[in-house]
Amino acid sequence: MKIFRKLCFLAALGAGFTAHLAQASVVIDGTRIVFPAQEREVTLKLANAGKFPALVQAWLDKGDPSVSPEKADVPFTMTPAVFRLDPNKAQALRIIYTKEPLPQDRESLFWLNVLEVPPKGEGGNQLQLAFRSRIKLMFRPQGLAGSAEDAPSQVRWEMVAAEGGKGHALRATNPTAYHVNLGQVELDANGRRFDAGSSYVPPHGSKLFPIAGLAQRPSGPAEVVFSAINDYGGPLKGRQPLGVTSPAGR
Repeated sequence: MKIFRKLCFLAALGAGFTAHLAQASVVIDGTRIVFPAQEREVTLKLANAGKFPALVQAWLDKGDPSVSPEKADVPFTMTPAVFRLDPNKAQALRIIYTKEPLPQDRESLFWLNVLEVPPKGEGGNQLQLAFRSRIKLMFRPQGLAGSAEDAPSQVRWEMVAAEGGKGHALRATNPTAYHVNLGQVELDANGRRFDAGSSYVPPHGSKLFPIAGLAQRPSGPAEVVFSAINDYGGPLKGRQPLGVTSPAGR
């Protein structure tokens, strides 16, 4: 089993960068997982929409994609961890919380990895591609103040110097207990829109969003236009005024 895991992990690292040359067959039912702390387990469905069987390996990590499955130290077990998935068939993954202590005043973030290894072709010189997908798992304690849906509107935005002092960035500060997932962030200033990328802002934390193409600070009022992603993968549109600027990035 360890040999299989190691080979699959190396295949994912080596071939994942060329996955755009083909298409994965294994489809994950959802773009994120919310794990309520009061539940012992949650399930996630995987389906094979392709024409051939596939070997699938699934595991969780804390955010470092280079950590191999056997070294990923997480408070969950998963069953089945390795399985064959035939065409037009589905498989339910059971993710079980093993009750190790986690913070109770905020969400904790983990990442689910799904590695698909296609069958070996008949030709001896064919390139075999392994497809690796990663989605967020948010462990949500009971009794958190506010709601995940309202959290994006509570994020505070200000303009600071980008890392390294070159260019400008938006700093998002999240005062809530929930992860705020942002699929798109833009600065609306001087009659233009400037792209600031996408990422997530951790609970009671902050994140920098570098602004592309902005040569000077806005001379007048500016707003941050964003599209947040809710628990079900749907968009939540929003606008927030830009706060007090901080030239030193502090």
